[in-house]
Amino acid sequence: MKDFAYVAAPDVATAVREIGPGAKFLGGGTNLVDLMREGIEAPDRVIDISRLPLTGVDELPDGGLRVGALVRNSDLAAHPLIRARYPMLAQAVLMGASGQLRNMATVGGNLVQRTRCLYLYDGTLPCNKREPGSGCAAIGGANRMHAILGASEHCIATHPSDMCVALAALDATVDMESVRGTRRIPLLDFHRLPGDSPRVETALEPDELITAVEIPAVPVAAMSRYRKVRDRASYAFALVSVAAALRVAGGRVEAVRLALGGVAARPWRAVEAERVLTGAAATEAEFRRAAEAELSAATPQSENGFKIELARRTITATLLRLAEEGAA
Repeated sequence: MKDFAYVAAPDVATAVREIGPGAKFLGGGTNLVDLMREGIEAPDRVIDISRLPLTGVDELPDGGLRVGALVRNSDLAAHPLIRARYPMLAQAVLMGASGQLRNMATVGGNLVQRTRCLYLYDGTLPCNKREPGSGCAAIGGANRMHAILGASEHCIATHPSDMCVALAALDATVDMESVRGTRRIPLLDFHRLPGDSPRVETALEPDELITAVEIPAVPVAAMSRYRKVRDRASYAFALVSVAAALRVAGGRVEAVRLALGGVAARPWRAVEAERVLTGAAATEAEFRRAAEAELSAATPQSENGFKIELARRTITATLLRLAEEGAA
């Protein structure tokens, strides 16, 4: 790790004035510190924002919630309004990391964490995220954990966050601050697919600080669930995950929200599956048909073709469980 200057920001205005070329914000540090140790990130200055007053969870006039960027993941998962209105989000956060990490990790940091692709961390092998133009060693390499949707010839890494999958299903919005003012962007537009520039992972500008995430009122989310399939239950990234909310009336799907994790470079909103399901019979056959429609564009790599069927089954099982719970 190279030497760096340290600045403790007392307020948001100071933080955004201090940011600039070669600087990074430090919140919980659960991802940035690891990247600095590995030499993947090498900032000249680190701006500590951990003491900023961005730790509230506040109700909005429409019944939604504004979550401060420095709310710890443990606090988010335990918050009574999150648990009552958005159970999929509380469940996703609890499945996202160990208790020790959840106690340190922040909502804002979760949004900008980088992929855990082993080639990003291995400086002896090419990675377009680490060194643009060097190539993607995962293509034709060890790619069991990698993307089946939205990948490109330049990168097939997956986004690691569980929290963001639930937020994608909930149509959350990201609030950002800079010396130029405040900017808001839908979370679905915040994370980028790799295209030919995989190093550019989000819409966050270099001089912007995430200040909050706003979650609108989503009545159907009261009946929601997050399901994560992973190699071990203790602490592992998703092979496939599903954030789903479902409301059934008269045996038919009246409202549905669906997003996937572990399958793409960003949280994947399953818009085609939602389209197929809306108004359809709430049956296992229809749930599977919707999953197949969403996954029709999937492109597997040499070692991860199993993810297509795994995703089909996980989507179907999650929706079926919600339908049964709603009918009980």
